[in-house]
Amino acid sequence: MAAKKAEQALVDQWRDILALRARTQCELDRALHQHGLCASDFEVLDVLAAGPARGGSGSSGSDAALRVQEISERVHLSQSALSRLIARLEKDGLVQRCMCEEDRRGVRVALTAKGRTLHGEVLPVQRAVLTRMLAN
Repeated sequence: MAAKKAEQALVDQWRDILALRARTQCELDRALHQHGLCASDFEVLDVLAAGPARGGSGSSGSDAALRVQEISERVHLSQSALSRLIARLEKDGLVQRCMCEEDRRGVRVALTAKGRTLHGEVLPVQRAVLTRMLAN
């Protein structure tokens, strides 16, 4: 009986985590929409703005260029969803793609000046939502 209660407590905790994530994602999407972004768009811009310092392999053409694989390790999107998102951000002039010099099959992505400016403008909005939703 105690094992069942412990198991149910884990399941309840997991569902609470999922619900908090879903509510936070919705709030982020709502707040960022007025800036033309969704939460996933901002997450990619934020990872690029942080640059390669958190595990990237260095620069190639731009101090904040990351391989698509490095971005995918830090955002929770499938490879195809990430590729579509990067293509959309590139079309909007927020990022640029270039070939990896060390591996011609690889692609690096970097913020453009427009992307860096938008990230800076929207960063306080995203952080305010996180603070409101996650601070206890």
